[in-house]
Amino acid sequence: MVLDTIGAISTPYGTAGISMIRITGEEAITKVNRIFQGPNLTKVKSHTLHYGFILDKDKKPIDEVMVSILRGPKSFTTENMVEISTHGGILVTQKVLKRILEVGIRLARPGEFTERAFVHGRIDLAESEAVMDLISARSDKAMKLALNALKGETTKLINDLREQLLNILAVIEVNIDYPEYDDVEELTNQTIKPLIKEYVEKVEEILAESNKGRLIREGVNTAIVGKPNVGKSSLLNALLDEERAIVTDIAGTTRDTIEVAVNVGGIILNLIDTAGIRETKDIIEKIGVQRSKQTIENAELVILVLDASETLSQEDENLLELTENKQRIIVGNKKDLGPKLKIENMVLLSALKKEGIKTLEKAIIEELNLADIGDDFNYLSNIRHINKLEETKDILTKSLEAIDFGYPIDVVEIDLKQAWQKLGEIIGDYHPEDLIDELFSKFCLGK
Repeated sequence: MVLDTIGAISTPYGTAGISMIRITGEEAITKVNRIFQGPNLTKVKSHTLHYGFILDKDKKPIDEVMVSILRGPKSFTTENMVEISTHGGILVTQKVLKRILEVGIRLARPGEFTERAFVHGRIDLAESEAVMDLISARSDKAMKLALNALKGETTKLINDLREQLLNILAVIEVNIDYPEYDDVEELTNQTIKPLIKEYVEKVEEILAESNKGRLIREGVNTAIVGKPNVGKSSLLNALLDEERAIVTDIAGTTRDTIEVAVNVGGIILNLIDTAGIRETKDIIEKIGVQRSKQTIENAELVILVLDASETLSQEDENLLELTENKQRIIVGNKKDLGPKLKIENMVLLSALKKEGIKTLEKAIIEELNLADIGDDFNYLSNIRHINKLEETKDILTKSLEAIDFGYPIDVVEIDLKQAWQKLGEIIGDYHPEDLIDELFSKFCLGK
């Protein structure tokens, strides 16, 4: 399939040392050559760099540039590609792009370069998404996950799972075509059911590990909660190492939630500093307290801050009860004032003096159990992939229920084929067109 020639600026908008404009398509080299003063680009070797000028309609230079030539199929899109490095001014970059579009090159849609790489089989869908995951990675561990997916580890994992499903389907097909059992019910219950059950258990193990990958990739939604004036905002500032939240001695200073992200031991915490939770007649503070309770409900990790220099109050007791079923870390703040609290596994610190912050960071990693992400890559991290694997598990669970209800083996086979297809949606082996359009529309322009 021959597609039209497209181009776009691939570097961020703004002033910089250089800007990069990418062009891809069968006519990329010939069309750029029409506006290039320098070597004849149609005759140069692939993967070479050339100095010259981009010319306007009057053959006058717009900018001094370096042009890279990448002939297909040995390029990212497998098509002919040209990469033009211009000076990094906003105006000059726009003028060069405008000139490129004037010779019949269409402005690319967001993600269209990567989409073409997918369409031409250069990368699969999981690897395509890994490109954007790599760009948006906010920590070393998230970057490693994206790189692993880009290298094909996600694809290998999914292909292995699909192969195992095909093996189960083969057992069914062979026994339908060449029956070894006179009793079909015996075939289903004694042979197929144990295989499906074992497969579901493996999928559940992968999903359990994948939740760790998701947290690393997207960050952990973390609520800092406590009664007013225990030092929640001071703790937020200490973790950020900057004065982001207003800190005063007046109880109830924080009236609404404050959301920031911080890298803790290679894990991104999406920190939410909540309003102090207490009984109040202040209408605005009441709204803040209600939002705080909702934040606790939605949080994946709760950091409960207590005043270590005081004994537990009724408000503290209420918060301990409110968060007891959440994954949480109990912090005893203001230890510099002389700790009076003694609670098992409580992290003592002084947010104001930034003492004990490293101990808290270590406790966070241990509580989340994210220190042991290994190199075997037996998990997923992309939320779309995880959802598809969840759907696969649900289908297979229903197939086990169908067996228990005595449904024919043919019905079970339909479920297994549907599960196999659902796995294919992860890597793009099976993909509705609207899914592809939606995925690539979220990419950067020029990527």
